[in-house]
Amino acid sequence: MSDRTERTNQKQRTRDAILDGARRLMRQGEPVTVAAAAAEHGISRATAYRYFSDPQALALEAGLATLVPPYEEVIAGTTDLRARLAAITAAMIRLTLENEAAFRQYLSHAMTATEGSGSRGARRVGYMKRALSELPHDLSSAQASDLVASLATVAGIEGLVALTDVAGQDRANAERLMREIADAILTRHLGQTSIDMADQESARQTRAKGRACKD
Repeated sequence: MSDRTERTNQKQRTRDAILDGARRLMRQGEPVTVAAAAAEHGISRATAYRYFSDPQALALEAGLATLVPPYEEVIAGTTDLRARLAAITAAMIRLTLENEAAFRQYLSHAMTATEGSGSRGARRVGYMKRALSELPHDLSSAQASDLVASLATVAGIEGLVALTDVAGQDRANAERLMREIADAILTRHLGQTSIDMADQESARQTRAKGRACKD
């Protein structure tokens, strides 16, 4: 593992620890402050403020973070990079649609927050970069970066807002278009596949129903 990758992982661990501290405060009925959330894991106030300087943004992100399924669950059953990235993108689109109001609130706050309030978390990007690091591919660093950036535009609330609020699409059509755009991006960078994102989502739902029946 490169030093750069380890630094990135360490930053994510620190951010996750602060978010976990915020959730602990919420469960205890305590007010969420950046310093208090950081203190839950022995992180200094100075360090915490490099990640979050706005307690409201911290509280909003902490709540949303609990909704994101674990990486291992998202990529279950995938063995090649295209399928894995498709699964990640589909999961993030589904998460956005199921929690649209919460994501809109977070986006609204992020857009109006004062300068220096901290960068936004982006698990979709982290999941995609992890997939690229785990599976073989022929992409250059620049191409891999372009792929992640392109997929990120349609794997979250921003893509949904553009399609519904700007383009005037209903939610069902917006979901279809988000999946089609993502599939086109994957084809552009990784080539065509016989199983598109709609088919993969249908297969996922079938597996989920099967598990539910067994339970």
